[in-house]
Amino acid sequence: MNKYVYVNKGMNEFHLTNGKISYIFRVMEQTNVMEQLYAGKAIRHRDAFGYLIEREIRPSNNQVTGDHTTSLEHVKQEMPVFGTTDFRYPALEVRYPDGDRISQFEYQSFRVEEGKRKLSGLPTTFAGSAEATTLEIILKDRYSELYLTLAYTIFHEHAAITRHAVIENRGKETYTLERLMSLNLDLPTDGYDFIHLHGAWAREAQIERKPLLTGVQQVSSTRGASSHVHNPFFALAKETTTEKQGEAFGFSLLYSGNFLAQVEVDAYHVTRAMLGINPHQFEWELTPGTIFTAPEAVMVYSEHGLNGMSHTFHNLYREHLISPKWSGSKRPILINNWEATYFEFDEEKILELAADAKNLGIELFVLDDGWFGKRDNDASSLGDWTVDKAKLPNGVAGLAEKIREMGLQFGLWFEPEMVSERTPIDESHPDWKIGHPNKNISHGRNQYVLDFSRQEVVENIFAQMDAILSCGLIDYVKWDMNRYISEAFSQALPVSKQGEVLHRYILGVYDLYEKLLASYPELLIESCAGGGGRFDPGLLYFAPQTWASDDTDAVERLKIQYGTSLVYPLASIGSHVSEVPNHQVGRVTSLKMRGDVATFGTFGYELDSTKLSEEDKAIIREQIVQVKRWQTLIHKGDFYRLMSPFDGNTTAWMVVSKDKSEALVGVYHVLAKPNPAYERVLLEGLDAHALYRIEGEEAPRYGDDLMQIGLLSGGNYIGRAQDYWSREMSGDFSSRLYHLQTINNSEDEKK
Repeated sequence: MNKYVYVNKGMNEFHLTNGKISYIFRVMEQTNVMEQLYAGKAIRHRDAFGYLIEREIRPSNNQVTGDHTTSLEHVKQEMPVFGTTDFRYPALEVRYPDGDRISQFEYQSFRVEEGKRKLSGLPTTFAGSAEATTLEIILKDRYSELYLTLAYTIFHEHAAITRHAVIENRGKETYTLERLMSLNLDLPTDGYDFIHLHGAWAREAQIERKPLLTGVQQVSSTRGASSHVHNPFFALAKETTTEKQGEAFGFSLLYSGNFLAQVEVDAYHVTRAMLGINPHQFEWELTPGTIFTAPEAVMVYSEHGLNGMSHTFHNLYREHLISPKWSGSKRPILINNWEATYFEFDEEKILELAADAKNLGIELFVLDDGWFGKRDNDASSLGDWTVDKAKLPNGVAGLAEKIREMGLQFGLWFEPEMVSERTPIDESHPDWKIGHPNKNISHGRNQYVLDFSRQEVVENIFAQMDAILSCGLIDYVKWDMNRYISEAFSQALPVSKQGEVLHRYILGVYDLYEKLLASYPELLIESCAGGGGRFDPGLLYFAPQTWASDDTDAVERLKIQYGTSLVYPLASIGSHVSEVPNHQVGRVTSLKMRGDVATFGTFGYELDSTKLSEEDKAIIREQIVQVKRWQTLIHKGDFYRLMSPFDGNTTAWMVVSKDKSEALVGVYHVLAKPNPAYERVLLEGLDAHALYRIEGEEAPRYGDDLMQIGLLSGGNYIGRAQDYWSREMSGDFSSRLYHLQTINNSEDEKK
């Protein structure tokens, strides 16, 4: 028997467990439907779990004649369908040739294998045989030759289980798949708060937490991308759960297109949580011999609050989703020219910026939008990935060579999924735009969406990008996507397949990523979609970092980065120091605070450094030295949210190394207050018995002291009244970083 997947064969019971999480389900005797029994904190395995079955007689429709306990309305299920006695929203819906949607997927068999397999054409977590175990449950439809495989992977070292579903048509008729959710979990109580991340352009990842209500709550995207508006994540946390303590379930979808995250509470307080491709305007034609694979969903369990949930997501995504090429490597500190020049630049200006960046200690120079076609504004040239020789007479390769000779790496901006009017690709292939040829096609940012559901479109764009990248001098690509998809229609697909456009589009995006990385395995890609419009784990599989928001204001970034950290590791959060007054909100914050916020992410700059004073340049040099010194800690340590920007004037967070020997704390105050109250920031995750030296402070402190008493905002001015009145006031938008390292206890005691 596998020590992570237990099978009670006589009872058809399945138990996935690793000492941190347990997930138990069984086969119903009368109907052969998969019944959920338990999900949560790990429990010991038993030879039978029949005592967990709840099946009383209630007013209902029953499947088996004469048996009043076969109503699926009152059964917690793994893959529910609608209408065959269950009236809650389903996880699976198929339309049959007769036009009905009556399904009954019944248990056939199971198989267990070590590790996990890659999903064809989709991003997926990865694990070797010593890291994870996968259970597959095979179901067959009673009324057709449709087979359904439910795949569960439990990771040995994490309180995490991934799940996806594959449906296969082994018959001779054609069916239409209308809904296939990646994950369904029926929990026995409604005593949870619903937590999700919402927002809009320039204010992504805003945290909202509300108690569950009886009925349906959902967040979703219908925009062709996971979107700024909602992230493909939600959590269910007990009402008493805080950042530090209490139970929480977290759910995340490895997908970059339209999604649905839905919670339904029924009249008996059962909570049905589901996550997957949004069924709105989705259909998939299942012709004989075809299969459809739903994207992978992740469920994590925490008994240590929301921070514990986030640690599991962070560790899982660092170790089993993001490419090992980047998850264990330091990222280059970059500068991007966008806010320095926008479209108005030439080679001389870029080289001037690059030389100054090198002098500051920056490692990577990124040339943003405007280097191609006749791109002097946002109304032209997308899809024409040929160099504008008026700006770059020596081409991208010539510029890149000069920048690399300075000792810098070189990066380049693309927006490969879009096309502008009056470009060669648009004039020669007008049918390559998404939209109906006889109906209005809306523009966004003066651009249109290429139909990436068509292989020839993907091949064309790859060939154009390859022609630029093949010079071998480009180390980094910023992949942008600045509008949503409306009027979804493909001129290449028949009527019966128009419901497939949006999913096929995302598969085309993934295909282009795969082609680029196969040709350029050393290439670092940062994904972007007007900021955080496609910040999802699907893209982290290909691009290890994502531009969190076009809003680079330090105050707004406190909320954006705080919210993003619920799911995503700091090493994936694109965070830069930008110009002031800030280009999105007009706020003026200190260079120090901008740097202190950006430190907890990938770190870089978006400004014209040649215009800075020598004093500011000295600050930047020191910031870069610090970030280089701390980057391993920041990107590999455990991140703790201490004080929320959504709750008050002060934000605090920290990261602690895995061995607890080092920590970095950030404390931020938005507005200065007159005669303020004393404030203490309680730290987390330290070794209670270790003695820590706080850089810049004389007295070392023990871990238990720092976690129980915390960092004090007030100072000791006994006998120093004049020092108090003459002290420098921090003013609005102030911040401080505290660097902690353990020291030898015995040496300190001798002092």
